[in-house]
Amino acid sequence: MKSVLPKVLHRVAGLPLIDYVLATAAALAPRTTTVVIGHGADALRSALSKHANLGVVVQEPQRGTGHALLAAESALQHATGTLVLLSGDVPLLSPKTLRTLADRQISSGVTATVITAVVDHPFGYGRIVRSGVYAFALSDLFALARTLAPRNIQGEYYVTDLVALLVARGLVVNAVTVSNPDEICGINSRSQLAEVSRIVRNQKTTELMAAGVTIDDPATAYIDRDVVVGADTVVHPGVSIEGRSSIGAGCEIHSGVRIVDSQIGDRVTILNHCVITDSRIADDARVGPFAHLRNEADVREQARVGNFVEVKRAVLGAGSKSMHLTYLGDATIGEKVNIGAGTITCNYDGEKKNQTIIEDGAFIGSDTQLVAPVRVGKGAYVGSGSTVRHDVPPGALAVSAGTQRNFEGWADKKKKKT
Repeated sequence: MKSVLPKVLHRVAGLPLIDYVLATAAALAPRTTTVVIGHGADALRSALSKHANLGVVVQEPQRGTGHALLAAESALQHATGTLVLLSGDVPLLSPKTLRTLADRQISSGVTATVITAVVDHPFGYGRIVRSGVYAFALSDLFALARTLAPRNIQGEYYVTDLVALLVARGLVVNAVTVSNPDEICGINSRSQLAEVSRIVRNQKTTELMAAGVTIDDPATAYIDRDVVVGADTVVHPGVSIEGRSSIGAGCEIHSGVRIVDSQIGDRVTILNHCVITDSRIADDARVGPFAHLRNEADVREQARVGNFVEVKRAVLGAGSKSMHLTYLGDATIGEKVNIGAGTITCNYDGEKKNQTIIEDGAFIGSDTQLVAPVRVGKGAYVGSGSTVRHDVPPGALAVSAGTQRNFEGWADKKKKKT
């Protein structure tokens, strides 16, 4: 991969490769799951720490897949039954196929069973005439693995050689052939990573369209595997929906939108080129174009967020609107509040972030600076161009500018000087 990042932590459609493999393994409800790690062991331990009931062993040095199997011997020395051996860089194997493998191995009682596929371009795959994923009877497995020899210029021990060794000893090895060779697609390069990501995205968009979602151009829809989208939602070209985002029913997501780890309600419209991360948008709200919601922004029912508005760790109450060129940070804004163009909640005093509270029905005039901590009371008005440093009582009008003065002829005098 030519990367400091361990290969199995590279992402396919939003998830690390290893997460796909572990999810497939978990579908078997195994007695134990053990991951053999090597290169980038510290980074892998950290990434795997979120998985419960997972054993980790270190392969040091890294001398091939057969040597990796031997590294797990200490963790499995008292185990009995069937060992299913998966590759951390083969993310598309389905739980159904893995269950077929395990069932075939257990029911047949043979020494090993191999998942295989006939592939058009076998370069980079180990050959058992075909390439595969394995299930082994644990009895004598590690004793046999210790007899492997590194018959290659890399000096590595390969599991494929173990299969050949079993056959040479007259032991029975079964095969389960998958009809879709994508399932055993391994990743050894950035181009293969991109190709597998494309396969996963295609599977996702096909699944969503079958469930009633309109996707104008599936080729340009980047929708991660764990994303949920409701029926009758329309996704226009060039949209990215990432992480564990959920989109409700009857929404419309316009081109250029990126949504990450956010929850969108029903009948929400998100106009072009918005970025929404770690945020919530409630039913019937409307956002954009060119809006930025982040860090727990919370847009309530029927609220409006317009052009070039940024909302950060703030609540915009039901029916409230902020339509133009505004920053709302660390704020709690009530219902049916109007935020005029160019409003800024001045939340940072150089040491800490402070809260702005705007109560229900307030009206904030254009080009207002609200210097937090500050509260604008229910139904209060703030005049345009004001800098509000003190609380505004409910129903009051706050202005900070002095009386307007006009200097006649000032522009002509300036022109003469220049």
